[in-house]
Amino acid sequence: MFSIENLTVSFGGFTLLDDIGFVVDKKDKIALIGKNGAGKSTLLKIFAGLYEPTQGKVSMPKGAKVGYLPQQMVLLDERTVREEATLAFSHIREMEAELEKRNRELAERDDYESESYHQLIDAITHLNERLAMEGSANIQAGVEKTLSGLGFSRSDFDRPTGEFSGGWRMRIELAKILLQKPDILLLDEPTNHLDIESIQWLENFLSTQANAVILVSHDRAFIDNITQRTIEISLGKIYDYRVHYSKYIELRKERREQQLRAYENQRKQIEDTEEFIERFRYKPTKAVQVQSRIKQLEKLERLEIEEEDNSALRLKFPPAPRSGSYPIVVENVSKSYGDHLIFQGAMFTVHRGDKVAFVGKNGEGKSTMVKCIMGQIPYEGKLQLGYNIRIGYFAQNQADVMDETLTVFQTIDQVATGDIRTKIRDILGAFLFGGEASDKKVAVLSGGERTRLAMIKLLLEPANLLILDEPTNHLDMRSKDILKEALKEFNGTVIVVSHDREFLDGLVDKVYEFGNQKIKEHLGGIYEFLGKKKMESLNELEIPGRAVQKNTTVEKGEKGKESSISYESRKEQQRQSKRLEKDIADCEKKIERIEAEIQKIEEILVTPEGASNVDLLWKHAEWQKRLSETMEKWMELSKQVNK
Repeated sequence: MFSIENLTVSFGGFTLLDDIGFVVDKKDKIALIGKNGAGKSTLLKIFAGLYEPTQGKVSMPKGAKVGYLPQQMVLLDERTVREEATLAFSHIREMEAELEKRNRELAERDDYESESYHQLIDAITHLNERLAMEGSANIQAGVEKTLSGLGFSRSDFDRPTGEFSGGWRMRIELAKILLQKPDILLLDEPTNHLDIESIQWLENFLSTQANAVILVSHDRAFIDNITQRTIEISLGKIYDYRVHYSKYIELRKERREQQLRAYENQRKQIEDTEEFIERFRYKPTKAVQVQSRIKQLEKLERLEIEEEDNSALRLKFPPAPRSGSYPIVVENVSKSYGDHLIFQGAMFTVHRGDKVAFVGKNGEGKSTMVKCIMGQIPYEGKLQLGYNIRIGYFAQNQADVMDETLTVFQTIDQVATGDIRTKIRDILGAFLFGGEASDKKVAVLSGGERTRLAMIKLLLEPANLLILDEPTNHLDMRSKDILKEALKEFNGTVIVVSHDREFLDGLVDKVYEFGNQKIKEHLGGIYEFLGKKKMESLNELEIPGRAVQKNTTVEKGEKGKESSISYESRKEQQRQSKRLEKDIADCEKKIERIEAEIQKIEEILVTPEGASNVDLLWKHAEWQKRLSETMEKWMELSKQVNK
């Protein structure tokens, strides 16, 4: 159990967190919610011991392990991916070295009856038990399983970490933290650099194998699938909801309505009191009452409510100039970098008005295909753009490559032409850069502000084909909703490269899956695609309530069709999958414990005394039987996953 007591954080007279407290139980999965700057990351750093509060304390059990994943981290480059991940088990390596030292000492001694000899035996037994509990025999298997789950291929394991991008290096650090099996896991935006498959793997891991988790994320589907408790930070206070995120939204709305009523009632009371004081201030007969009312006002604790940001990001794409019926036709397109094949034989057609998603693991060619469409890189095969195609392109790193010496206004002034230049201030105001904000340097903008600025540049020229490469990475939930609605209303063609399932849900009607050097077309929405993928791996076709069959097809040209898997069906599917994963994990742990017991018995049986111990032989046979039964159960469960 972890707890925060009377915790306050202040900076130069400003109080960020004001006398807050809460308890985290052993298996709590908590979403930490609040506006940017509310104190979420600060609270995680305090939990991790990286930051000292102004007052108050964090209490945790003695010897508790804390795993903390910040948004940015630094890895040394002299180790391989496998070596870096294996650092999670440095304490086991230390125990193994200690055990080896003690065993050497034991072999050199012959004072079998002395107390120190028996103490040495006890120490060796204790170390063996600890190593068995830690699963030391399965370290490499655990490392490989976790790295694979986070998207690494076996060929990546022995590559230097310096060869990987920031996103992949973040995954290495995440693997290291998960392998340590901490008592509490603190994750600050862990999905920013993960693809859909890795996010789903992480969801399953956190749901079935992690202990306590405190999570900061703007990925609504991710936190909804994992957490069952939501803690909101608002105006320095916390509000603790023992529900998942979607239910929290409903309860927060009710709480805010109650706050508004209480605030209005108090404001009316204050106005009435001030009016009484002003009216009778100079009347001697009312002096006592006036002084009493003044003291009441002085003692009154003024209610506060957090101001809601009602300045909506009014995002609306210009009408799309009419294009040909087939904006993009790809025929037998292949792309390699030297001997490294990215994809081959790609064949697909994007129809006018389609809204499609490119999904798949990182490095499988999604952004590469976008660059082929944009004509930025050479390729083999035929890729033809349709008649009168005008492309609006948002690159994955577009928000990061702006000239940081320019102001917001100068950035847009450089690309604006014609009459639009007279409306730059109005446009900036519509995107929350009104007033002095338009004179801010790009260098001081947050990731979300830079993304909004990049979107303004995208809007300045009418386009009929929008290509957006990870447009939501730095956007908060509200901005993502606004962008999604604008794209749904856009009457042109849209290609979105994204790992955000909730953002893609209801937006796209076709999914192109990149993987194994192939590009495969799936008709329907993102959750229909994920449902099919899950059925293929778990053979869940017979589960009641499933509305999609494995060979479901959708007529080409149908638009806006609702995903045939309902929300509840998806949740049931996820629950089935998580239960299966948990059962397998439990079996694996049980097998480890049984094998450890068998090993201890066998170490005794090989001694002259142990070999003649009949009870020990029976015990060995009993443990072997348990192992056989558990292995059979594990194999049966594994078959269900792999069917």
